[in-house]
Amino acid sequence: MPDDVDRVVAMALANPVNRTILERAPELGVPDWWLTGGAVFQSVWNALDGRDPRAGITDHDLFYFDDSDLSWESEDEVVQRAAALFADVDAVVEVRNEARVHLWYAEHFGAHGVAFTCTRDAIDHFAATACCLGLTCAVDGTVDLHAPFGVADVLAQRLRPNPVLAPREVYEAKAARWLQEWPGLTVDPWPSVGAPG
Repeated sequence: MPDDVDRVVAMALANPVNRTILERAPELGVPDWWLTGGAVFQSVWNALDGRDPRAGITDHDLFYFDDSDLSWESEDEVVQRAAALFADVDAVVEVRNEARVHLWYAEHFGAHGVAFTCTRDAIDHFAATACCLGLTCAVDGTVDLHAPFGVADVLAQRLRPNPVLAPREVYEAKAARWLQEWPGLTVDPWPSVGAPG
């Protein structure tokens, strides 16, 4: 429903850090950038709970996709420019080139990574459907929401597994941590082997 999409965008933008990142991100000059992760869905949960928009958010993920240079040095150069750009922002802004994720995913998460085709593809692989949200801003200031599974789960504060990439342990660890901060969440169990998706 368009009204629900507008609500989610408004709740995410109630977090002033998100607004600042969306305003400044174009200055990085990176392709296919999106603000995503807890910065978006946890801002929505905070709005629904009547909490400070920034409560419980550990970092703000700013993803981009540039497969023209997959070196760490190229990504680190963007990370350093972002650190300077957001130096006055009282929050951790974590910048990652999603074209490189498959190079380190297995070592970090203990599961085989996939080579993403774009930033939206990376967002589509988050561990829970409610987490699969991203915001970007057009040149004219229009904010666009990417929500491959819709917004019903985030608005219902429901965690439903999205087992396309993240292993069960990652989903369950994230769910347990988030329940400590947002106790009103409903957490669906990881699907049984052979269960319909």
